[in-house]
Amino acid sequence: MEDRDHVHEGECRCGRVRFQVRGAPILNMACHCTGCQRMTASAFSLSSLYANSQFEVTEGEPVIGGLHGATRHFFCPHCMSWLFTRPEGLDDFVNVRATMLNDARGFRPFIETYTSEALPWARTSAVHSFEKFPPMERYAELVEEFARTSG
Repeated sequence: MEDRDHVHEGECRCGRVRFQVRGAPILNMACHCTGCQRMTASAFSLSSLYANSQFEVTEGEPVIGGLHGATRHFFCPHCMSWLFTRPEGLDDFVNVRATMLNDARGFRPFIETYTSEALPWARTSAVHSFEKFPPMERYAELVEEFARTSG
C-alpha cells in the first residue's frame, strides 16, 4: 500500500487547472455508462475515489459541466478536460479521473460498473464487474478487498 503521504499530481490537458491527491485511493473504477462514454469520448471513464481530505485543487478554478444536479462533474474552463466528480450522496469523497494524473499507470480498475452499457469490444482487467453500480451493502467489502490486494 502506498505511503499515506505520497502525492500524485494531475492536471487538465492545457495545464491551467492542477490538483493533487495524497496517499492511496479508496477504490479504482472503470465506468462503461453511456454518459461516461460521451464525456470522455472513449469506451469508459477511469476514476479513483479519495476522501476530500486527500484531494486539493492547487491551481486554477474548475467549473461544473456534464451533470449539474446532485452529482457534479468538474472541468477545466479553458480546455474542458473532465477532472473530477463530486458524487451524489458521498459528500466526503471525490472521484478523480485517474487518467488526469501525471502518472496514471498504477491506477488499474478494481471494479467496473455499467457493463450493461459497455461497448461489446471494451474490456478492462477489473476484478469485479457490475451491470449497474454495486449494491451499497457491497462497497465496504469491495473497499476492504481493494486495500488488501492493491498494495
